[in-house]
Amino acid sequence: MAALSPDEQFLYLLSCFRARLTQSIRVAPVLDRLVTLSLQEKERIRAVAAQQGDPQAAGELLDAVARGCQQQGWIQQFVTALQQGGSDLAACYVNPNLSELPSPAEEAEHDLCVHLVQLLYSTLVDKLKSPQVANKCVEKGLFQGDDRERILAATENRGDREGARELLSRIIKKKDWFSQFLAVLRETKHGDLADELSGNVPETENKENGIKQPATTDEAMEAEEPLASEVGEELKQSDEMNDSLASESIILGTSFEDASVVSESDVSLPDASVSCLNESMGHSSATSGDSDEDNMDKRASPEPELILRDYQMEVAKPALNGENVIICLPTGSGKTRVAVYITKEHLDKKKRASEPGKVIVLVNKVPLVEQHFRKEFNPFLKHWYRVTGLSGDSQLKISFPEVVRKNDVIISTAQILENSLLNATTEDDEEGVQLSDFSLIVIDECHHTQKEGVYNNIMRRYLKEKMKNNRFRKENKPLIPQPQILGLTASPGVGGARTHQKAEEHILKICANLDAYRLMTVEEHVSQLKDQVKEPYKKFVIADDKRRDPFREKITEIMTEIQNYCHLNPTFEFGTQPYEQWAVKEEKKAAKEENRKERVCAEHLKKYNDALQINDTIRMIDAYNHLNNFYKEEKSKKTTVNEDDDEPVASKLDETDTFLIKLFYAKKKQLKELAGKPEYENEKLTQLRNTLMEEFTKTDEARGIIFTKTRQSAFALFQWIKDNTKFEEVGIKAHYLIGAGHNSEFKPMTQNEQREIISKFRAGNVNLLIATTVAEEGLDIKECNIVIRYGLVTNEIAMVQARGRARADESTYVLVASGGSGAVERENVNIFREQMMYKAIQRVQRMRREEYLNKIQGFQMQSIMEKKMKAKRDQLKTYKENPSLITFLCKNCHKLKCSGEDIQVIENMHHVNVKKEFQDLYSIRENKTLQEKHADYQINGEIICKDCGQAWGNMMVHRGVDLPCLKIRNFVVVFKDKKTSNKIFKKWGELPIKFPVFDYAEHYVSSDED
Repeated sequence: MAALSPDEQFLYLLSCFRARLTQSIRVAPVLDRLVTLSLQEKERIRAVAAQQGDPQAAGELLDAVARGCQQQGWIQQFVTALQQGGSDLAACYVNPNLSELPSPAEEAEHDLCVHLVQLLYSTLVDKLKSPQVANKCVEKGLFQGDDRERILAATENRGDREGARELLSRIIKKKDWFSQFLAVLRETKHGDLADELSGNVPETENKENGIKQPATTDEAMEAEEPLASEVGEELKQSDEMNDSLASESIILGTSFEDASVVSESDVSLPDASVSCLNESMGHSSATSGDSDEDNMDKRASPEPELILRDYQMEVAKPALNGENVIICLPTGSGKTRVAVYITKEHLDKKKRASEPGKVIVLVNKVPLVEQHFRKEFNPFLKHWYRVTGLSGDSQLKISFPEVVRKNDVIISTAQILENSLLNATTEDDEEGVQLSDFSLIVIDECHHTQKEGVYNNIMRRYLKEKMKNNRFRKENKPLIPQPQILGLTASPGVGGARTHQKAEEHILKICANLDAYRLMTVEEHVSQLKDQVKEPYKKFVIADDKRRDPFREKITEIMTEIQNYCHLNPTFEFGTQPYEQWAVKEEKKAAKEENRKERVCAEHLKKYNDALQINDTIRMIDAYNHLNNFYKEEKSKKTTVNEDDDEPVASKLDETDTFLIKLFYAKKKQLKELAGKPEYENEKLTQLRNTLMEEFTKTDEARGIIFTKTRQSAFALFQWIKDNTKFEEVGIKAHYLIGAGHNSEFKPMTQNEQREIISKFRAGNVNLLIATTVAEEGLDIKECNIVIRYGLVTNEIAMVQARGRARADESTYVLVASGGSGAVERENVNIFREQMMYKAIQRVQRMRREEYLNKIQGFQMQSIMEKKMKAKRDQLKTYKENPSLITFLCKNCHKLKCSGEDIQVIENMHHVNVKKEFQDLYSIRENKTLQEKHADYQINGEIICKDCGQAWGNMMVHRGVDLPCLKIRNFVVVFKDKKTSNKIFKKWGELPIKFPVFDYAEHYVSSDED
């Protein structure tokens, strides 16, 4: 080393320790402190970090540093940036002062300490109070301010467990951290965790955990020394997992938890692209049975036996013989376990025949990826096959084709496969896969394989390939390899059929779409199935409310006044869904006809109708708040206020606005007074209260789900339960569970929040979920013994699925509804349709084989032809490359605002106006709605029309540029060629125009010139 120049020595160190450096550098804070690195280079590396994670970005950073190290002082600046940026361990490896370089013994000790954290990761995540620990780590000099801020942000935004994950991912990248960390734990009242990490745990506890813990770190090193060479690769994988946590994305079911199979962990799942679940400590197929680690693995998590019950084996047989089948079993009967068994047998058979075998399990909801991975496929298959889980909910770490290539069993949301299949048919073939890459496709909740659903899009490709093979067979050409198909469902439904013939047709179409050779139900071992799946006790609780409802009367009085003002006379009853549909239709019609008076009145009538529906479902005060918030927003949009005295100085209110706002404020006081009178409260809530009190006093172990229609009603019911101390007295610990999409006015839940609540429900820390339909399918909690559908009646599939959430013995299924709502009648119709479905299944099963196959083939041809015709129609009505054919009018004031030529698209999603003159047409105001939703993209406010105050969209920041991002529903689209009448579109995708991609370079140049 002495013969090398400082630059050569530095490059030599980078080369020697590159693997460790890429795992221990926190890229963002280091980049902030590298003043010599160009802004363009920094942006490029940040983009890599966002898309592929810190390890990949760290590699890019090291390359950039290597290129610039000849500059004076550059090496020392990089070392300082590492030290100040919280990557002090990395700084030791590149420090020109070689005395700082960790010795092999120190490296081994560090690796072992990381390994100890991995072994106890689940316990640490559950018990760590990360804010206190982070603060103490800053005091001790272990952490910097940036570390603490990120940990506190993770805790506040995504919960205690995420804060703990963030803390652990950071602590292991520090230098000489272990002993100080133990001291911090003890000083923050985490002595039990410190004892477990240092091995000072009572022997009985060790036995319970199934782990022989070393007494001290030194003793642990002695005991584990033979593993030093084996741990290297494992740490490399686990460090990648750590880094993905640090970059604020989530690894489903892995990271430290799965690094060792020491304990079942609670897993998280969030929002964005693709993430993987792996056994990060290596796959069993590659491990030897003699190592200490294998012994520990066996002691800690005994391999469960994969044995099917007789009824499960009965439905599995045709699939075990390689046939395409649909398995129809009730919820709670172990459909997924059957799929695991078929998967293993399929892969075993392929292995014995020396043929390639690969299985993909498709699900329709993100939480099912984690559930299937953690509870079923991974525990039973990990010792023979590489199992991973993918979902579209965190930053892309690795391409989907690469994941497919490296693993034997992939559990994935269907949309990921569909996207990759689309890539394979476009120019980006490297990012795509083919159906022929798989030998078995398992489709969970396969009753969704119909119409334009993602499952059906995938299966249409399969059917097209099958038809090609029929042609190739006749022409003696090589055939396209096709996977076996296995569908799983509890209820294929009847598709709204009213006759037995139509019900049978629906079942046949599902079978055709899945190319199922047969539909399997239990016939021989029915009694065993009945013993396994207990039907819950079912009851209806009807609220026959005879009391006066003056709050409702006052709102209908206001609505009648509005209708008279604008000469509208709907025939539908106030507070009903038909009335809501009429109001939406009327609003669109008036906007197209440029009749502002009718449009605005229809919009306000819909808000009052919403309030009536809220009043019928939950509390009067919730309905009142809904209206009050709407009118506060209307006033703020259309009135400019003097900041000094809060007095209006300018108004965009016309005669209609003035009438509507004055009308509400004239009645506001009366509405508020009525909303506060408990004697007029909703009778349905009284019945729900009685039902909950009855069910939760029956047993100490009660756990239930209330299904309700909207996010707003779920949150309002949660507040109602929280405000009522009687519920707390009987031990009810409630929380709401709603969807993660931003397509609602009400604030969504992030998928991290969803997972945390489901995890608490499984553990019993929450024993009552108030959920929208997001929890209807697949939520597997055996202890759940109460299911209440609160005025929510949809179709027979939803009824079967919701009822199936009650898994415990002696469960109860309750429908709480108003007497005149028709809910009981619809529920009875669903019961009839469920019986019709079982009869239709039996008739399909008894069909002659030839008749069945002919019908299936006919429906398959029909499906493909319908798709072709739809594609042709879409093509004909699409103008493709001609945005100049349209202009946009403000929906409210009907003034011309821009042309289609001014619109460009960012990431196939955000439609922005790039014309400089457009800036003069709007004002920017604080966007309270998005702030309340805690939107996870950067926004600089809401843009509103300068002429009338109509909201148009939001300012967004894209690569440092502020751009007005428009929502098409706020404009009337005018077609210049007059072939198409004026229209309002809900989504940009409905507009038959293809807009150009946003040209950042051109925009940057023009902005620079300005």
